[in-house]
Amino acid sequence: MKPEHSTRFAAVHGSVAADDGLVPADNGLVPADDDSAPADDERSSDPSVCDPAVALCGHLAETLGPRRKLLVAFSGGLDSTVLLDALVFLRQRQWPDLTIRAVYIHHGLSVHADDWAAHCLAQCHSRDVGFQSIPVLVNPASAGLEGAAREARYLALQQALLPGETLVTAQHLDDQSETFLLALKRGSGPTGLSAMAASTPFHGHELLRPLLDWSRGQLQEYALQRELCWIEDDSNRDERFDRNFLRRQILPLLTRRWPHFTQAVARSARLCAEQEALLDELLQETLGLLTSPDGSLDLAPMMAMSASRRGALLRRWLAGAGARMPAKDQLERLWTEVALSRPDAEPRFQLADRQVRRFRQRLYILPLWPSLKELIIPWTETSRPLTLPNGLGCLQRAPSGAAVRAAGEDEKITVRFAAAGTLHIVGRRHGRQIKKLWQELGIAPWLRERTPMLFYNEVLIAAPGIFTTREGQAQDDKRVWHIEWLGDKNGNGQ
Repeated sequence: MKPEHSTRFAAVHGSVAADDGLVPADNGLVPADDDSAPADDERSSDPSVCDPAVALCGHLAETLGPRRKLLVAFSGGLDSTVLLDALVFLRQRQWPDLTIRAVYIHHGLSVHADDWAAHCLAQCHSRDVGFQSIPVLVNPASAGLEGAAREARYLALQQALLPGETLVTAQHLDDQSETFLLALKRGSGPTGLSAMAASTPFHGHELLRPLLDWSRGQLQEYALQRELCWIEDDSNRDERFDRNFLRRQILPLLTRRWPHFTQAVARSARLCAEQEALLDELLQETLGLLTSPDGSLDLAPMMAMSASRRGALLRRWLAGAGARMPAKDQLERLWTEVALSRPDAEPRFQLADRQVRRFRQRLYILPLWPSLKELIIPWTETSRPLTLPNGLGCLQRAPSGAAVRAAGEDEKITVRFAAAGTLHIVGRRHGRQIKKLWQELGIAPWLRERTPMLFYNEVLIAAPGIFTTREGQAQDDKRVWHIEWLGDKNGNGQ
């Protein structure tokens, strides 16, 4: 069920269209509540940073370094509004060559989303910032509403990035505490408790979070001083969501008792990150020796390792392949069910949209492909290439190469990805069960499932480029075809 949304625009010191700080009621917009201002003890008492805009501008200049092309994830809320305004202030004050674009992700979860997109457009237009609104489809069945929205949002941001751009998001100190506590609730180890990094690789780009040392109170202070206007989404008050529950119930209680709790949490997160970085450094050489150029992992040396060392190596191998990190029990099951399964087994272990497979004492991490087992593709015009599904390329007749007998007029030509029974292939004296044949040819199980095979009626003729059966053998006095498979022989097509 979608949460009901309402919205209010925080109109600070009459900074929106109407002089009295009000905007039209038919848009569901009201003046900011009095509680939007930071508490007195949240305001900075340091004279050197008495001007929040100057302080934040200096911080951003130091954090950005040489980066000059930025894509800002802009929701129109307080945090991203402050970030966008401060970046524009930096451009005006110091860096006229700073290029800023903003993207609003339209999740379609609120009746007010169009109004929010229009607000974001107006805010960007007034600051001479390029703007794009991107609609996304959120599927709560995959990871819950919060998780699915986050996945859709980051996928859209990834696709929106231009060459050389850095993605900049507005998570702050309070968000860091929430992330840490959520990881603690899940029983995460040091990786999860590291929470959010200030900078992290992001699909060939960089994701930068320059506000992690700034509290929400400090951002509100900036917004008041700069007379900013932002969106307040009332769904943020829905305590059915874990993050909202922490934000509204738990963190206020903790910070009343211990005012510097969020800073202490951030320090603990940094220490966890440092420990993980040290472990990365110590295990890097070993992982490099275990990993082959194709990305597979050698199991034999890992059999004698302690469980903790082996687990740390497995996690880093999975992370290097971009897989979602497994929980401790998942990692144990992966080792037991895949690495330790019997030698003739073809084990697989699913991790979100990936699968881990074993072949010849090596682990492979692969996409989770759809099954092609039942697929039968007619090839009615052999003069034209036959496009294969899932990015596997095509089959075509060629002027030379591996030869098979041409099909007779009464033979229907199809391409399939599964076969059964005993085969007699050219160049071998005895027949083989097809599973045994694949093993002898050194074809990994997942490649067998994605290798096109040529059939005439119900008779297997060839797996082009791999084997030809006696039934498909070319004869000197008969017409022959040269069939070649063009495309991904490693099965990595999507």
